[in-house]
Amino acid sequence: MSNRKPYVREMTRTWWKDSSFYRFYMLREATVLPLIFFTICLTFGLGCLVKGPEAWQGWLNFMANPIVIILNIIALAGSLFHAQTFFSMMPQVVPIRIKGKKLDKKIIVLAQWAVVAVITAIVLALV
Repeated sequence: MSNRKPYVREMTRTWWKDSSFYRFYMLREATVLPLIFFTICLTFGLGCLVKGPEAWQGWLNFMANPIVIILNIIALAGSLFHAQTFFSMMPQVVPIRIKGKKLDKKIIVLAQWAVVAVITAIVLALV
């Protein structure tokens, strides 16, 4: 047996900054951070709704804060970016075949966005 130590490549904390692929991946994964804030806000809003009119009005006043509005806009942008990247990967992950032929990737992506638009219209119509 040899007494040589195995080679261990040094891994810095910023290894992902060297590749555009990994920078894009980290940006995509970071979109969860504003969504966590948005989810916590909605959870507290539901709790305030249950507590009564004063608590609900306090939550509405909090949500009207310009900083909270900016964070919610960032969360929406992050959510749309995440959805776009997910939708663009979908045809590669789950190729759809109709009568033995692959469906065009653009059709699959546009169909997904159409479903999002229809569901959004239904929710807006109900509200």
